[in-house]
This record gives sequence, structure tokens and C-alpha cells, in this order.
Amino acid sequence: MIDTTPHVITSLLAMGMALAFIVADRSSPTSRALALFLGSVGLAIGVGSQIAYPLHYANDIGWWDGVFAIPEAAAFFFAYEWILRVRRTVPAGGLKTEGPDKLLRIAQALAVFYLLASLAFPALRVEKFLNAGFHEVFERGTPEFWLFALPLTISLALSLFSGLLMLRRRPDRAEALRLIAFALAAPFMASGMVLPNTVAPVSTAIGLLILLVGAVQYHVIQGQRAHFMAKFLSPQVAQLVARRGLKSATDEQTIELSVVCCDLRGFTAFTAATSSRKVIAILREYYDAVGAAAAECGGTIKDQAGDGVLILVGAPIPMPDHAQRALRLAERIRRSGMEITQRWSDAELRLGVGVGAASGFVTVGVIGGASRLEYTAVGPAVNLASRLCAEAAHGEVLVDLRSIELLGEEAQRHRLSPGEALQLKGFQQPVQSYTLAAA
Repeated sequence: MIDTTPHVITSLLAMGMALAFIVADRSSPTSRALALFLGSVGLAIGVGSQIAYPLHYANDIGWWDGVFAIPEAAAFFFAYEWILRVRRTVPAGGLKTEGPDKLLRIAQALAVFYLLASLAFPALRVEKFLNAGFHEVFERGTPEFWLFALPLTISLALSLFSGLLMLRRRPDRAEALRLIAFALAAPFMASGMVLPNTVAPVSTAIGLLILLVGAVQYHVIQGQRAHFMAKFLSPQVAQLVARRGLKSATDEQTIELSVVCCDLRGFTAFTAATSSRKVIAILREYYDAVGAAAAECGGTIKDQAGDGVLILVGAPIPMPDHAQRALRLAERIRRSGMEITQRWSDAELRLGVGVGAASGFVTVGVIGGASRLEYTAVGPAVNLASRLCAEAAHGEVLVDLRSIELLGEEAQRHRLSPGEALQLKGFQQPVQSYTLAAA
């Protein structure tokens, strides 16, 4: 009877990887599928080495041996489910995806066939398939071996083919590394079922380590992205980038959204007569307050320069209620801004805050070169929000007509009243403005 310590170590390695992935990102369906795959691998090795093998060594083979195949089949099934869920996170780029997705479902069906064959012929599985060794198999060519090996081999080939087809979609570097790692690791892990017990743990462990290297690289890159994007995008967008990649989250698109712009009144005079340390302190407090309001309302800070902040509501993540969110955001900025400016003002230097909000179709996306990228938004609504902000007096929120239309009945509830028709720079016709009453 062989020493099963290597099997135990390999089983614990697979279980530990499963636990690490599910703890790191339990909300992700992709991570859950990966954890179920690795957990099934660990369970299959543990059950096989600690329960099944001692019984087989004593020539005790019964109907229960078919039950031992359940975690093995589950490992294949969840591996293919993981690939399928990864495929759904990668933009198709105009390519047809139905065919490769169906191949993965066929691969899962073949894994189920392996389980049914194991339940029907448990003795054949133990005597002719498990740990048979490649040399003996190809030398003798026993047909009973292929009853179990053929469905798993075909299913593995289909899954690898479907997974590698994703490279045609030009996925980002993190996703490509993870796919390549799985393609290299899968044959090593699968061969552990066939290789003799003395070398099977080594093959499986090599496969697990290859997969671990690819998965760690994936999460490191995603973590770097999330940290970078969190510097100028809302937490919701940072999460989107971490899950779907930078390109998918920031592809150029034209959508209707709302824009909120705010700046401080009297800031130029304040900076001229105030120490730089004090100016930095008020800007820090002001930016923190605006950033907190944007995060709460789902806004994305696009520009933050001097005392002006421009926030998008509805991009990169589309939001059907962007006008309502923008109005709540404007109210919060006004309330926080007035508290801050009142605290920092004195008898000689008075600070104030003005807010403008506008809605309309805007083209958003990433522009820039290899050294610097910027998430940009271009459209009349962006300019209009900025102009309305410039016209707003201290403590005033000016809103455009399109926002009023999108708000519908809520406009009355928020006490939005018609203001002046403003002649704004860059707009040929006077723009009707609406004033948001103070709470």
C-alpha cells in the first residue's frame, strides 16, 4: 500500500485555493464557479486516496465506487462552467459566441455521461481506468478504458478549444493570462486520474500551481486597475473595471446622462489673501465632501481642477434614473458646500458654492496615448452644466429643461421653479433655467 501523504497535500492545496478565491471575491459568479471546480478537485483527491484506495487495495470493490466518481465529474462540470462565465465577461466584438458556448454545454454533458458510466460500471472504472498508466493503456488498448476516458478527453478538448477561441476577441492582458494558464494546467490535472498513484499527485500539483500563477497574475492586474480607476471614477465603476476589464468598462459610447458641475465663489480672492496651507486644507475638505456625495449618488468624477468639479451621472455605468440621482447629488453638494464655505469664511473673505446640472446625449470613452489615459465626455450637456454652474449664485442650483422633462412629476416635489432665460456662451439661443429651492 502506497503512502497517501502526497495525495493529502495536493488535496489540501486544491481546497486552499478554492477557499482563497471564494473569500477574495465571493460576489463574483466567475469566482464561485472557479472555487467549486477547485473544491471538487480537492474532494475527489481526498476521497479517492483516503477512502477508495484503501478499499481497492483490499480488493473490496462494490457499487459505492460509482459514487466516488461524483466529485470527479463535478470538477469537470464546474471547470467548464467557469470557462462559460469567463466568456460572458469578455466583449464579443462582433464575433458569434453561440457555437463555442454550446460546445461547453456539450462538454458538461460528457462529464455527466462519465458519471453515469461510473455508476453503471463501477468495477470497470476501478480496474480498467483509474490509475491505469499511459504506457499500459496505449500498449494494450483496452476498450473498457476508453468508455471512461473518451468522454472526458473529448470534453476537455472542447472546453480548451472554446476557451482559447476567446483570444480572438482580443481580451485584455489579465483575462488572456488566466485563460492560457488554465489551458496549460488542465491536461496536468486531468492526467492525475490516469497516471499511477505514485506520480498522480505530482502531475495534479503541477497543474494547480500553473493555474494558481495565472489566477494570481489576474487578480494582481485587476487590483492595480481598481486602485487606478478609484482615483477618478466612482466605486461602482472601479468594481466594473475590476470584473470586466478596462476596455469593456470604458468603450466609447453615446448615451443620455446627467452632468453636475460645482465650484466655489470668491475662491480667487480667497487664495490671493490666504496661505497655501490653508487653501490646500479647504480644497481637501471640499473635494472629500463632493467625492462622498458623488459616490453615494452613483456619480463619476470626470474633472477636478482648482475649485471646479465636473461629475457624470449615468456613465460608464448607464442609469435610467440619472436625472433623479443628479438632482440628489446637486442638493448634497449645495448643503455640504454651504457648511464648508461658511466655516472657512470670515468678515473680509467670503466663500460660496454654486451648482449647475444638465441632461442630454453625451459621447463618453477613453482617449489618450500610451503614457496617459483620460476618461472623457463630449456633448452639449457637459458645456451646459458648466455654464449654468458659472451663472449660479452662492447656494443656488440651476437645472436645465431636459432634466426637468426627465424628472417629470418629481420636479414639483423638489420645488424646481422657472428662472431666467440665460444667454450662455456657446449657445445661440437663450437657455431656460430652473432653480432648485433650498431645503
